[in-house]
Amino acid sequence: MAVLNQKSVLDMIKEFRRNWHTLCNSERTTVCGADSMLLALQLSMAENNKQRSGEFTVCLSDVLLTWKYLLHEKLNLPVENMAVIDHYEDIRRTYEDFLKNSNMLDLIDVYQKWSVLTSNCENNANISPSQLSDFLSGRQHAVDDETDLHVPTSPMSKHNQDNEKVKLLAKKIIYSYLNLLVNSKNDLALAHVLNIPDRGLGREAFTDLKHAAREKQMSIFLVATSFIRTIELGGKGYAPSPSDPLRTHVKGLSNFIHFIDKLDEILGEIPNPSFAGGCILSVIKMQLIKGQNSKDPFYKAVEKVAQDLDLRIKNIINSQQGDVAFSATDISPARPKSYAINHGTAYCGRDTVKTLLVLLDEAAASPPTKNKAELLYGDENTIHHNGTSVLTLFRSPTQVNNSLVKPLRERIHESIQEKKIKMKQTLIRSQFACTYKDDCMISKDKWNNINSTSKPLCVLHMDNDLSEGVNSSVGRATIETSSGNVHLDRNDADQQVSDLPTRPVDSSQHAPEHWRKRKFELFKGLIIIQNLLQIKEWA
Repeated sequence: MAVLNQKSVLDMIKEFRRNWHTLCNSERTTVCGADSMLLALQLSMAENNKQRSGEFTVCLSDVLLTWKYLLHEKLNLPVENMAVIDHYEDIRRTYEDFLKNSNMLDLIDVYQKWSVLTSNCENNANISPSQLSDFLSGRQHAVDDETDLHVPTSPMSKHNQDNEKVKLLAKKIIYSYLNLLVNSKNDLALAHVLNIPDRGLGREAFTDLKHAAREKQMSIFLVATSFIRTIELGGKGYAPSPSDPLRTHVKGLSNFIHFIDKLDEILGEIPNPSFAGGCILSVIKMQLIKGQNSKDPFYKAVEKVAQDLDLRIKNIINSQQGDVAFSATDISPARPKSYAINHGTAYCGRDTVKTLLVLLDEAAASPPTKNKAELLYGDENTIHHNGTSVLTLFRSPTQVNNSLVKPLRERIHESIQEKKIKMKQTLIRSQFACTYKDDCMISKDKWNNINSTSKPLCVLHMDNDLSEGVNSSVGRATIETSSGNVHLDRNDADQQVSDLPTRPVDSSQHAPEHWRKRKFELFKGLIIIQNLLQIKEWA
């Protein structure tokens, strides 16, 4: 049996693209390659395990077992003697829903649609289900390696291996940006580039976006775009609620959305696909290598990959123009109106999108990765980039146990009370603050420890020598400290006034009685004010 090569798979995808309007609902539907199919299956199995056991995880052996069964079951190959994992039907349903929501078709779906188109043609004999199964599982590459065992292979140093990994990483990141630009519903591509370069959008931000997308039944990119647009254009009336978890990621999401907007502007404003593709790759390259040393491996890898893809875009455009010039009869002169697009207004970048789709289809037709464990569970750790596996990124972070945390209403009430107490302590007290029990509290022990020379008042013992007509009781000037309060008796003030030295009253002056009473009240008021000022200064 002939071995299926990459060119045959790519020809199958090209035939699907030429008849996309009869096979799918969107021209921007992207093809899911073998590696992406395996990642989508892993996420579907982890989601199914979370619903049943509460843990978003799955082991490698179960993924490989289900992957083998999925290929045979979808391609209608015999599965009688094959082991199958429990709840396979639920996993298959979750897998199909994930691809549908991401506007993607895997290679098996493309093969089935292509088989319908070519059912009456001889080209259908070029690809068989078993050949496609071997291609997706990577079995044919193992056969090729066995046939080349007699050819000695040169050992590769660890430095060269690291450089090769960095180059593959840079290629995957740039392809993910292009995939997201063409198909904004592709959550798998968004997961690869959301925090590359570092925007502060880690697992917590991705989890918040994922939950919001599931609640609103939208793609993750559309949720992030609508959130940023609402903040920037909606005004205060459309501001998100304080309880919205996306409020803490406004800066990072804004940077990401603005960068994709810049790519969309290039796509829509430059009609030449060759120039537009080069500008898009240049902008992505500058974003990835910004702030890095030109001698870094990641810097060199990004430049090399961007240069190769730019050259490949130009070759694709030249080959398309040559095919049109060679056979102009392949293009229908009167396309149905439902599929007609105005190149000048509604869809200026349609040719650029078609070119990028060819580039992405070539990547989807690439052979699968040999090391499945590194693809599914390996974190992409390089010197200048700390990546996270897709399974880890889609897994929600461990929630903090809030059993000891008080309810929100109680916390708000306590915060308000603390602010009130703080404001009350910083109030400016008036000169009569000593008359209020709660505002001026003097400890009895503190009062007793004060030096006697610092007392504001002195105890006076004098008899009342005022002349007749003035009714004031005899007493002494004291300061009572009961309950920690400063208390000044009115009779004490009278006593202090009576203690003032007085001149003998000259009876010959015959001063009126009301004048003597007025003079007495004046001295009495002065004594009270003087004592209060001294108490305030001492306190």
